[in-house]
Amino acid sequence: MTISIDAAAGEKARTAIYDEGITALRGAFGTDWADAMREDIEAAFAEAKARPGGAVGRGPKRWYVEIHPEQLRGFAELAGHPWVDAVCTAVLGPDYRIVELGFDIPFPGAVNQPWHRDFPMPEVTRREGRLDSLAFNLTGVDTTDEMGPFEIAPGTQFDDEPDFGHGMFPPKSHYPRYAERAVRKYPQRGDISARSALTIHRGTANLSEFARPVLVLGVDAPDATNSDKHDLAVTKQYWDSLPDQVRRHLDCPVVDRLTPITQKHTIEGLVMGDA
Repeated sequence: MTISIDAAAGEKARTAIYDEGITALRGAFGTDWADAMREDIEAAFAEAKARPGGAVGRGPKRWYVEIHPEQLRGFAELAGHPWVDAVCTAVLGPDYRIVELGFDIPFPGAVNQPWHRDFPMPEVTRREGRLDSLAFNLTGVDTTDEMGPFEIAPGTQFDDEPDFGHGMFPPKSHYPRYAERAVRKYPQRGDISARSALTIHRGTANLSEFARPVLVLGVDAPDATNSDKHDLAVTKQYWDSLPDQVRRHLDCPVVDRLTPITQKHTIEGLVMGDA
């Protein structure tokens, strides 16, 4: 699917991310692309669960898996999408770096996560009010309320956290603020969102009979350090097949053979389940 992105799209998204912590583009991809993405996620999850350290728990019946770009047939289309490029350039600068590719899956029976952010606030955000990373999300299913949709508290990306557990988990005394602001998101196949992972959010209880897989593309500004948590790699043959635009921003080694990723981006506390 080809979408025309005007020059103002990136700045509009930047304003939304700095104001609300999240923005989105409906219909960025066709449903066939999203269905192929879900198939690749399901295959990668089966492989990851079959080996030690292949998947990390994010609460009961909820898992995160990091994958290599070659495991996703549509990676080049995603990484080179004009809206992704426009948003990354506007928020992170023209030399942004793609550092993470993975997915979350809440299965039936997943419970409410505690309110959290995905990592402690970087000093540059605390001192300068500058966001130095983005998370793009794409759903593998048409989200319904029973599936445990993503819930976010807009405008909380700059909440400081001297009393946050591990720098990520606000105390329960803060929960009324998030409950008052909470917005549930119901993305459909082909939609894409961009957010600051500092914005307070949670996954909600999956009461349906279906899993709700969500792809994650993590992107850093040049001076951010989230790549330390990830192990992306590509083979030489795959690297050579990528468009120049994608290679310019893909921050990972080129190797002779891929090694399955052992997950190390754990988020303490999510195993607690319903907080």
